Amino acid sequence: MSFQNNIFFQKVRDYSVSKEIFELHHNPEYDMLITFPKPSLEKLPSYYESDDYISHTDGKRSLFERMYQLIKSVALKNKLKLINTQSQKGKLLDIGAGTGDFLVVAKNDGWHITGIEPSEKAKTIAINKGVKFAESLAVLESNSFDIITMWHVLEHVPNLEEYILELKRLLKPSGTIVIAVPNFKSFDATYYGKFWAAYDVPRHIWHFSKTAIGKLFAEKEMKLTEVLPMKFDSFYVSLLSEKYKTGRMNFFRAFFVGWKSNLNGNKTKEFSSHIYIIKNN
Repeated sequence: MSFQNNIFFQKVRDYSVSKEIFELHHNPEYDMLITFPKPSLEKLPSYYESDDYISHTDGKRSLFERMYQLIKSVALKNKLKLINTQSQKGKLLDIGAGTGDFLVVAKNDGWHITGIEPSEKAKTIAINKGVKFAESLAVLESNSFDIITMWHVLEHVPNLEEYILELKRLLKPSGTIVIAVPNFKSFDATYYGKFWAAYDVPRHIWHFSKTAIGKLFAEKEMKLTEVLPMKFDSFYVSLLSEKYKTGRMNFFRAFFVGWKSNLNGNKTKEFSSHIYIIKNN
C-alpha cells in the first residue's frame, strides 16, 4: 500500500471543533482523498472534544438531534436486517460502537456481541445498556468473528494498512466485513464542495471511493462482493453542509439536495455514503 504522487484537491475547514484549515490530496492509484496534514496520535483525540459530536451522545437537545435519533432508529433495523442476510447468528464485532445501540439491537436478536469504542463517554453510556467491550483489537482471538461491522469508522483510523490486516486476522474464513463510509464522488459532495460535511477533517483522514475500497482489501486477500447505498445519509449530510455553507440549517434546501443526490445516485451508483460487503477470499 503506497500513497505516493498525491495531487492537491482542495482546502477544507474543520467546522465542528478546531476551525483549522486542512488540505485534501487525491491519490490517483487508489482514487481516494487523504487529509493533510494528518494529526499526530497525541493531538487527534482533541479533535473529538465537542458536545456536538453526535455519535458519542444520545442527545435530543435540538430538532437536528431529535431527527438524528429518529433516523438512527430506522437505520438500526436496516443494519440488523443486512447482517442477518450475510450470516447465521454468531459472533459480532462492532468497531466504533459509540453508545452501543446497534449492538443492543443485535444482542436482542440473538447475536453474541463485542464492541470497540475509544470514547470513554460513549462507552459508559453503552455499558449501561448491557454492551460488552474489548479494550483493543489486539486482545481478541484470531479467526473468531462471523461479522465485523464498522459504521462510519474506517475513515477515522490513523493506521489504515495495519487496521485492515487486523480485520483480516479477526475474521473467520467464512466471515463477512460490513463497512459504511462517505463517498466523495456523490452529487451532494460535488454540490457542497469545501462545505461538504462528510469531509469532517481532520477526524476523517481517508476519503474512499469504490475503487479504493476494492483495491485496499484485495491487497489483503479479501474481496469486495457488494456495494449498497445509504440513502438517509444524503439528507443528514446536506443539513450539516447547509449549516457550514450558510450559517443555518435550511431544511428545505437540504432536503432538496439530499433528494437530488439520491436521484442522481440511482443513475450513477454514486450515493452520499456506501455500505461495502467484504468477504475472505
